[in-house]
Amino acid sequence: MSGTARNLITDVAGLRVGHASDLRIGSGVSVVVCDASCVAAVDVRGGGPGTRETDLLGAAATVRMVDAITLSGGSAFGLDAASGVMNALAADGRGFPVGTARVPIVSGAVLFDLLNGGDKAWGEDPPYRALGRAAYHAAGLDFPLGTIGAGTGATTATVKGGLGSASAVTASGHVVGAIVAVNAVGNPLFGDGPHFRAAAYERAGEFGGRGFPSSLTDEATAPLLKGVTPRAATTIAVVATDAVLTSNGAQRLAVMAQDGLALSLFPVHTPLDGDCVFALATGQKPLADPTVDLARLGALAATVLARAVARGVHAATALPYADAQPAWRDRFGDA
Repeated sequence: MSGTARNLITDVAGLRVGHASDLRIGSGVSVVVCDASCVAAVDVRGGGPGTRETDLLGAAATVRMVDAITLSGGSAFGLDAASGVMNALAADGRGFPVGTARVPIVSGAVLFDLLNGGDKAWGEDPPYRALGRAAYHAAGLDFPLGTIGAGTGATTATVKGGLGSASAVTASGHVVGAIVAVNAVGNPLFGDGPHFRAAAYERAGEFGGRGFPSSLTDEATAPLLKGVTPRAATTIAVVATDAVLTSNGAQRLAVMAQDGLALSLFPVHTPLDGDCVFALATGQKPLADPTVDLARLGALAATVLARAVARGVHAATALPYADAQPAWRDRFGDA
């Protein structure tokens, strides 16, 4: 299908992924765990982001490597998921050494899923720290897609959102993978469906094989939108590679990968979204040409992320609530 074993971000050796979900509240957490600290960067394009430990990934920061990245529902409440992952990493002896102490570095981003029908009356003890810890302990090489983890409560303008992943290999043999929680204010489909905007990049019918619609209409004057509440959306993602990259190279990879959201969602990067893409480099395979090969990595990362978006929506199932948004499969079947 993709030249990789699983068609998941874990085809990048040195990474594991775990999910924790709670259907009662309609939310969850996903975590990308690095077996060893990875060079990391982030690119934020949406107008209403919710992030943790992203400043340390900046050019002027001392430490630009991470032990894990969390993707979480729950809006700002979900930022606490990283604390659960951080504590679990510390218990396993992981972290940046500071004298005799070790401080795990966990960056993260959140999406808004507080109005999807779940029971959010958690009082003074939001569940996200526990969900983050559970996701960390569940981390492995294989994991499901759709209504799981950070994609549990995700929605879009037309159909249920979800958690997606994909991977591919460059001509130089470098693996690129992506994981994404699709909760866009915009639309992953052409019009009202069923065709995915990422159709040009689909491999082996991985999200239904519907191809393109017979004709395309101009949607720019009146695009389909989920709602008009600020910060009530957001698509958050991690792209990764086994290439050796500098911090600046990882930053460029994150910037180029953002185009994958534009290839699979419309509109995107709106004032109502908090779209955020992290990049990880596990540093196992050098680049023959650091400039040209980085450009190729970034181009592939964009298409892999676009495929991951469509796979997440295609795999999603509706939440078990009255008036829950129908999933793509509910509306169009699984052909």
